[in-house]
Amino acid sequence: MVDTFLFDWGGTLMRDFPDAQGKMCNWEFVEVVDGAEKALSHISETRKIYIATSAEDSTESDIEKAFERVGLNKYISGYFCKANVGLGKGTPEFYQAILAILGKEPDNVAMVGDSLQKDIVPAAEVGIETYWLTVRPETGVPRSTRIIGSLGELCA
Repeated sequence: MVDTFLFDWGGTLMRDFPDAQGKMCNWEFVEVVDGAEKALSHISETRKIYIATSAEDSTESDIEKAFERVGLNKYISGYFCKANVGLGKGTPEFYQAILAILGKEPDNVAMVGDSLQKDIVPAAEVGIETYWLTVRPETGVPRSTRIIGSLGELCA
């Protein structure tokens, strides 16, 4: 049974602005993705939530500051990134390291993300339940992946 959710950061919970420079916590403007607070509030009632991000230049503290700016930090139990995992996201090893840190088996964890290659495929390879947030499904989606068009679908 899934008791822990991992969420991608940019593009999944907070908008990624391609023209913004530097760390998101220092951007002039930050914004949540539609339905993010409702989904996190709902899930956090019964499960732990962590962020699993590919942010290369942000530390755990930087990521938390960005979440504080939009009020989502109250739902998050921790943040995983290259700086504290020691591996970049997009590989099964990144997710295996998170499982080891959390002391969880893959079937107790779900991953929600908007990148098929960085979020979904490597998480599914280690047995984590996956939810792909997309409005344009592609081929090559792991069989067990649930495709969602909005974060609100996680509340159903």
